[in-house]
Order: sequence, then C-alpha cells, then structure tokens
Amino acid sequence: MRDRLESLAERLARSSVVDRLVISLAALVTAVLIGGVLVFVSGAFASCRTGLELGGATFCYNPMQVYYELFLGALGHPLEGGWTLTNYSLATTLQQTTLLIFTGLSVAVAFRAGLLNIGTQGQLVVGGLATAVTVVYAAAVVPTGFIGALVLIPLGVLAGALAGGVYGAIPGALKAYADANEVITTIMLNIIAVGITSTLLSWQFQDPNSPNPQTAPVPEYAEIPTIPGGFGGGMDFSLLALAFAVALMIGIAWLFARTSFGYELRTSGIQPGAAAYGGVNEKRMTVASMTLSGALGGIGGAFWVLMVHGRWLENVPSLGFDGIAVSVLAGNSPIGVGAAAFLFGIFDSGGNSIKTATDVPPELVGILTGFIILFVAMPEFFRLLGRRYITVDAARPARADGGDAGVDDGGDDDA
Repeated sequence: MRDRLESLAERLARSSVVDRLVISLAALVTAVLIGGVLVFVSGAFASCRTGLELGGATFCYNPMQVYYELFLGALGHPLEGGWTLTNYSLATTLQQTTLLIFTGLSVAVAFRAGLLNIGTQGQLVVGGLATAVTVVYAAAVVPTGFIGALVLIPLGVLAGALAGGVYGAIPGALKAYADANEVITTIMLNIIAVGITSTLLSWQFQDPNSPNPQTAPVPEYAEIPTIPGGFGGGMDFSLLALAFAVALMIGIAWLFARTSFGYELRTSGIQPGAAAYGGVNEKRMTVASMTLSGALGGIGGAFWVLMVHGRWLENVPSLGFDGIAVSVLAGNSPIGVGAAAFLFGIFDSGGNSIKTATDVPPELVGILTGFIILFVAMPEFFRLLGRRYITVDAARPARADGGDAGVDDGGDDDA
C-alpha cells in the first residue's frame, strides 16, 4: 500500500499542466455528481409543500436548480432575458475575485519560497487599517477632486503594502534568525493583529459619528473609481481594481520567471541546498519573500477599504484564509490564482443566489461549495506534497557534489 501511495504521489508530482487540468476537471465533475446526490437526499429530511415523490418519500431539493443558481446565478442568469454585463451578481463575483487574487498571490509567493504563510489574514487586517488611517489624515492636506484621487489612492495602497510587508517580515525574521516555525508564528500574529488594530481603533481612530467600531470614512473621491458606463450603482466593485489585480498577477508571474530574485526565491523553495551552494542568502531570502507576501496581503486590505467599504471595519472577512485555498487550488501559480479566485467568487455570489431562489438552507450550501473545493483542491494539494518530498529525496545527492543536475521540478515554470 505504501509503495502504491508513493507511486501515485510521484506521478502527481511529475504531472504536466495538461494532466493537472484533466485531473482537476475530473475532480470537479465527480464533486458535482456526489454533491448533487447529497442535495437530493438531504431534501428527503426537509419539509415542503411541493417536491418529487419517490418511493413514498418527498424530496424537496432539486439539484439541477441548485447548480443552476450556483454557477449561472453568480453571473446574473445570462441565459434569461434582460441580462446585462453590469448586473449585481456578476459584480459581486468579480469583487470577491479581485480581493482573493491579492490574498492568493500573498500565499503563493510564500509557498513558492518553501514557506507556509498562514498570516495573510493578519497582514490584510493591518494593511487595511493603515490604508484607512493614512487616507483620512492625508485628505486634510491634499486637494480634493481628481488631483486628490491621483494622490490618495496610490498613497493608500502603498500604506497598506508597507504595513502588510512589515507585519509579514516579522515571522520571516523569526524564521530566518531564530528558526521559529512560520506556521505557528503567523497564526499567532493573526490573533495579535486583531488585538492591536481593535485597540488602536478604540484608542485613536474610532469614527466619532458612528456607534459601530470603524474608522472615519475616506473621502468619496479617494475610493477606487468605477469606469463610466460600467459597474456602479453601489455595487462596491471597480473594473480598475480588477485590472490592477490582473496586472499584479502577471507581474508576479514575470518576477518568478524572468528575474534573478524570482529565480532565487523559487530555487530556495524547491532545492534549498543547491540555492545555498549557488550563493543565495537563505536568511535574506526568507525575510524578503515573507515581506513580499505580507505586502500583497496588505494590498488586499487596502482594496477592501478603498473599493468595498470606504472605511476600515473591525469585522474583517476571512479573505486571508480563503487565499490559502485559492493558492493551493492554483498550484501556487500566479496565473492560476486568477482562475481559482474566480471560482471562489462564483461560489460566494452563487451561494447568495441559492439562498434567494431556493429553500436550501445556508448550511447545506456551505457544505456543497466546500465539498466541491475540497475535491478540486485535493489532487493539487497531494501533487505539491508529493513534489516536495520527491524533490528533497532527489536533491540529496546534489547537495553532496554541489550541483542540482537531474532534479525534476515537477513541471513548474523554467527558471
């Protein structure tokens, strides 16, 4: 049995992009079929006036309707009449996609460096507060209108990136210079981030005009603008924000593939011994990769403030934790993060559509979407796990003679 599992792990680790795509599609189809059965059977335990009579039992939930709302409801029902590209459901999907691209990239950067950053949530929380405070205070000395937007929006994003980067550098330094496990330190720092930001909010930055725990609102002109004629109407989504997220995604992919820093980062994650032999400063790379990872999480917090709410709220959604699943589903590929984030956006918006159009309880919707994500992500998770152990085993002879020849990197991008 162990030999079979090792053989399967090796095959997954060395699978090509096409193989991984086929496996993911097969996993998705399997999850949809099993999830449909789960929804149908669950309907037998519910009460309803109308349903499918079968074998003396009444089945209240229609799996076809559930999946219709999940996948097409998230797009605003494009097969029905009167559909427009700027509908609310699609805007909700793209809003969630935009934010998850930032957090997914944050986790992916750390993973590619051989680190597990579970602290993206804390980095997002800290970055979001830094953005809101910076923009609110800077607005007092910056001209209003278009000029103010040109200054305050980049300033707010930069503040979020700096705050998130500094907060990400802390576990990086602890890992590099104290050999502290980054999983434990980042989890602890998530909790500390909530405490610190809540204390700072109540002590100094609370909006005096609101009983809710939140900062003062940023000026309206400092929020991410929508394109005229595009998404609007209070949908809290901007195509400019999505375009920036996609550009950042492409930029990180270019950084990995075409720069010496990206090469050193990937080599440190794949083959630390060879990287050290080649002159890569392991401690510096650990701190740098965690700083970059934290900065991306902080940017996610900045856009959550400037695009969605226009202020920092104490109740921050778990976008950072969702970014872990997005990164795993994407195989830590910066380009793949976009597709994975879009799938999560569909599930978020489609889940709301199911709740509105059907009697399926929210708990069952959560189980169904989680079930699909689990099935789709697990093959990639085991590929990454198997690739990590296979690479380590194959790299041992390379460390002895100072080279890395003959080591298969599992189908990742070439240096």
